[in-house]
Amino acid sequence: MIVVTGATGGLGAATVEHLLARVPGDRIGVSVRDPAKARHLADRGVRVWQASYEDPAALRASFAGAEQVLLVSGNDPSADLVALHRNAVEAAVAAGAGRILYTSQHGAAPGNPYTPTGIHIATEAVLSASPVAWTALRNGAYGPLDQVLGPWQETGRIAQPADGPVPYTDRDEVAEATAALLAGERSFDGPVDLTAPRALTFDDLAATASQLTGRTITRVVVDDEQWVADQAAQGLPEQAARLVLAFHRAARAGYFAKTTPLMAELLGREPAGAAARLAQDITT
Repeated sequence: MIVVTGATGGLGAATVEHLLARVPGDRIGVSVRDPAKARHLADRGVRVWQASYEDPAALRASFAGAEQVLLVSGNDPSADLVALHRNAVEAAVAAGAGRILYTSQHGAAPGNPYTPTGIHIATEAVLSASPVAWTALRNGAYGPLDQVLGPWQETGRIAQPADGPVPYTDRDEVAEATAALLAGERSFDGPVDLTAPRALTFDDLAATASQLTGRTITRVVVDDEQWVADQAAQGLPEQAARLVLAFHRAARAGYFAKTTPLMAELLGREPAGAAARLAQDITT
């Protein structure tokens, strides 16, 4: 039995879909806040339980019989996410899970200025202190490239703060690789990186976009505080803008530069590169 939390969210839902292509539905369980949103999974034989990280007793019940539990990290900025993740780890241990997998973050290292890093480091420490085998999936940044780059197709400019190399990764491929790991015979102890094969800068992406479009796409470096002010003028809350800015600062400090071949090994093919993803954005 493999139990997946957050199975109606983006990454969790995609992981379950890829699992269903690999194992029978009755070997999969999901732990969700709203079972009505998972009715389509129940119809396919998946065990659906209502639970949340705020309810340890319900979590333990939802994890019953699980050989592996995939804990999808929370994303509520107002919550004590480390405490909630601890609830989930303790519930999985109490339920007798053989292995806990947790969706961590690429570049989760002390000193990384990207705000969520501390949450992931602390949660990995909770996992390390638990008596159960565990794997931290340090997933590469998988946000849509059009959100990362801004309106470059309209403006012909990638106007963002100073950056550094990042292996921009496809979310569905992260989900597929996670499903392959859950359903396969390989297991890994501790943290592993799931990333695209190459770490790219905005200069690299501007060059690729120019080749794809036949236009000159210019990379423009915007001062940090000016960029935050520009985002606020466009309606983005300052807190959200500063979170993105922290990501760029981490990138320029090299925290996201490392790549590994593990995702390609799990997929059995080369993951989609930025060029393919940019081409898809252009055609759609």
